[in-house]
Amino acid sequence: MLGRHLLGYMPVQVAQAIVGFGSVAVFTRLMDAEAYGVYALTLATLTLTHIATFTWLEAAVARFHARADARKRLRDHLATAYGIYILLAVGGGALIFGAIHLAPLDNSLKAVFSFAAVSMITRAALQIGLETHRAGGGVARYSALEASYLMLGFMIGVGLLALTDLGPASIFIGTAVAALVALVFDLPVMLRRARGGRAQPARAKTYARYGSAVSLSLVFEQLLSVGDRFLLAAFLGSGAVGMYAAGYGLADRLLDIIFIWFGAAVWPMTLKAFETQGADVARKLAGQAASLMALISFPAAAGLALVAEPLTTLIVGESVRSQAAVILPWIALSGLLNGMMTYYFHEAFTIRRRSGFMAALMAGAAALNLGLNLLFIPAFGIVGAAYATVLAYLISLVICAIVGRKLFPLPLPWGDWVKAATATMIMASGVFIVPDFETAWIALISKALAGAVVYAAAAYAFNIADCRIWLSDINKLNLRTETQS
Repeated sequence: MLGRHLLGYMPVQVAQAIVGFGSVAVFTRLMDAEAYGVYALTLATLTLTHIATFTWLEAAVARFHARADARKRLRDHLATAYGIYILLAVGGGALIFGAIHLAPLDNSLKAVFSFAAVSMITRAALQIGLETHRAGGGVARYSALEASYLMLGFMIGVGLLALTDLGPASIFIGTAVAALVALVFDLPVMLRRARGGRAQPARAKTYARYGSAVSLSLVFEQLLSVGDRFLLAAFLGSGAVGMYAAGYGLADRLLDIIFIWFGAAVWPMTLKAFETQGADVARKLAGQAASLMALISFPAAAGLALVAEPLTTLIVGESVRSQAAVILPWIALSGLLNGMMTYYFHEAFTIRRRSGFMAALMAGAAALNLGLNLLFIPAFGIVGAAYATVLAYLISLVICAIVGRKLFPLPLPWGDWVKAATATMIMASGVFIVPDFETAWIALISKALAGAVVYAAAAYAFNIADCRIWLSDINKLNLRTETQS
């Protein structure tokens, strides 16, 4: 069941991969280091603003869906969510556009931030529907909408970037248009589901109490992830930000895709099981997810580090390439630590609705990262930011795991984790013996294929996450299909 559920989200992950790698490959070639740095800083600011303004509502929509559905109050749940959204979009939008207008920025930067704000507001409207479909098990609709949004936004952004002088603003125009197109198809469906419901102040207060702490936690988590870019800009300029963001985006994006995939597929099922079947069933699902995370994410992080040189040569534009390969292995490690913390250990706080604890922990982690960056960037330059990120994530993961176990003890499948780590080391040994070909694409393909074959053999031998059973089930399904045909 879990495997089929994960496969249902595969179109989104394919779109995420295309857009994630494509954006680095295309944007770094169509923009110089300074312009790409502006884009990276705008995106970081946009993400922080979205989290502070809308994410608390989106988190509440996802968390309380199962409970509202079980109690036959889904219409009230959705009516309340959309009522809150309208207030946030009007009030928050006015403040945001006013701040942009009054900010001491040139007109081109104001245009970039303005289009980014429009993109944020339209995406937030779409996100209520996406969270509802995901929480309700509407995998096909969620995947179709999200994948279409990602691909359409990327294509429009690239087209405008290549054909106009709009610069970084092109990218945010693309995502805004894509969100509006998706809303044309999804918003009427969502409004029909909310028809007859009443926006309830008491329900809104409950959502705010839960969601505000989640949002605050994610603000600090985002600062932990992208705060170093603002410090790099202050110390080294926006060109350094462009170089760092290119390497960071290349490594972190793949791992983020993997962990978001698990988060989107597994945790709605886990929350529903917790609300309707009890803690033991929820823990069983979580344990399966933790084993599968290790099976896929451990070799993915190591693989990125092992092919850093040919990968950046092929994908990253020359203007930002010089430092991208250097920081990529460190960002791959930090992405693995961040993914395990955010998409596994944080769920203990979500299940128990103790998001305040999570916010406090992430505030400490963001402060730690800030302090480390202030020490490491002047001493080591761009790579110092990567050192600080790894150390901050490692300490934060350990603390979250310890505190989270006191709230909801998630399974720790050490056996599968050790097996996955061992198989990954065997994979690394196989990659190291592949010759370093001068042609980048030959080097990348040969190392990637060698690593995939060696890891697959090791994973099968160790039976990580019961992968032999999965393969056996697939073979039986294929045989049954052939027999019926």
